[in-house]
Amino acid sequence: MSLILYSYFRSSAAYRVRIALNLKNIDYQIRSIHLLKNGGEQFNADYLALNPQGRVPVLVVQDQVLTQSSAIIEYLEEIYPVPPLLPTDPIARAYVRSLAQMIACDIHPLNNLRVLNYLKNTFNHDQKQVWYIHWILEGFAALEMRLQKSDYPGLFCFGDVPSMADAFLIPQVYNALRFDCEMESFPLISAIYHNCMQETAFQNAAPENQPDAEP
Repeated sequence: MSLILYSYFRSSAAYRVRIALNLKNIDYQIRSIHLLKNGGEQFNADYLALNPQGRVPVLVVQDQVLTQSSAIIEYLEEIYPVPPLLPTDPIARAYVRSLAQMIACDIHPLNNLRVLNYLKNTFNHDQKQVWYIHWILEGFAALEMRLQKSDYPGLFCFGDVPSMADAFLIPQVYNALRFDCEMESFPLISAIYHNCMQETAFQNAAPENQPDAEP
């Protein structure tokens, strides 16, 4: 089965999907969509025909178009169940999904490119930075507490094997570090990030290792 991933190297959502594909050892081709050049390639007519939202990622599977990183990763979990990114126990599955959704629904939407571009017309650089860091710190504070109280401690978000939650967490930590967020208050998140980045699947998914990477 030929998989094509439309991706941008710094897109958090595309980064999540790259991690999931790599963890499952799935072959795929990357087609770069530059979100900044020429007003954003995601607004080209050909790409909008694939995804009318004009966002990445898009995963094309045998001419079928999948959008939204959560839906794509859930699809991969169903079609390629080994190795699993979700535990078998329903309560544990809900826990892992809740960690992923804390990031995908409560942190990332406030700090994605679309919001930052809008803020550029309202705030100066320093004010925009304050906005970004505020929502990262608030979200990570709740996530750190959730992880600290977890019934599933280990090297990763769920025990000692990477899960869907790690695929969502690592891009968000990458962004936090890129924007100089203070991480000392989040020792467990920082430890999980360190552990994940020792794994080849996470290393190969990192923005700097993508074919469209820029300095």
